[in-house]
This record gives sequence, structure tokens and C-alpha cells, in this order.
Amino acid sequence: RRLTINMDLSTADRDVLTAFLTQGQGYAPQSGQIIGILKEMKDTLEKELAAIEEQEDSAKATYADMVAAKEKEIRSNTKAIEAKLGRHGETGVEIEALREDLDDTNKALEADKKFLADLDTNCDKQKQEWEAIQKTRADELVALAETIKILNDDDALELF
Repeated sequence: RRLTINMDLSTADRDVLTAFLTQGQGYAPQSGQIIGILKEMKDTLEKELAAIEEQEDSAKATYADMVAAKEKEIRSNTKAIEAKLGRHGETGVEIEALREDLDDTNKALEADKKFLADLDTNCDKQKQEWEAIQKTRADELVALAETIKILNDDDALELF
């Protein structure tokens, strides 16, 4: 009452406030059901939160495993790429060496073909020369045989 008297309120407002404050002693709270519902909601939400946190932890672990697996795969693939690039470079060097060998072999082939053509020409000349030598020798042998025949003839023996 003192509070209502000391406050600067209109008379109507003061009467409403006084009536309210005097009624307050007979008020019995009815919030038991509400508190029960709120406790149930709290328990349910705590269970759901625990389940969600467990799912989140599981998802984090799965994610960490996947990241580790992918990083391992990336390292493996990087090593494979580096090895293949190395082999590619070596193969390129080998190809260039083989091209040079091919060029050298082609040049040697051309030189050998020229040598073969010269050799064939020389062989033909020497064959003709040999045939001429053989013919001359055969003629010489025939001449010697005739000379021996003449010398062995009885008429020639009487002369010598």
C-alpha cells in the first residue's frame, strides 16, 4: 500500500494496482504442468543433441579418414606422375638418339650402296680382264703344245 500511495499514479491506476497486489496472496501457481512439459522438452532435446553430436563426431571421423585417404591417393598419383614424366623425358632422349642412329645408318647405307655399285663395276672389269688373261693363257698353252709337238716331230729331231 505504501508503494501505491507514494507513486505518482492516477487514482484509477492506483486502485487497479492495489487490487492486484491484494489478490496476490490468494494466488496458487498452476505452472506445474508447464514445468513438466518444459523438463520433457529439455530431456528430449538433450537426447537429440547427444545423438546429433555423436553423428557429427562420426561424420568428422569419416571426413578425416576420407581426407587422409585422398591425401594418400594424391601423394601416390603425384609420385606416379613424376615417374611417368621422368620416363617420358628418357623416352624422348632415346627417340632422339634413335633418330640420330637412323640418320647415321641411312648415310652408311647410301655409302655402302655406292661402294657396292663401285665394287660391281670393278668386279665386272676384273672379270673381263681375267677372261682375257685366261684366253691369252689358253692361246699360249696351245702355242706351247704346238711348239712341243713340232719339236718332238721326227723331222725336227733330225734338224737338231
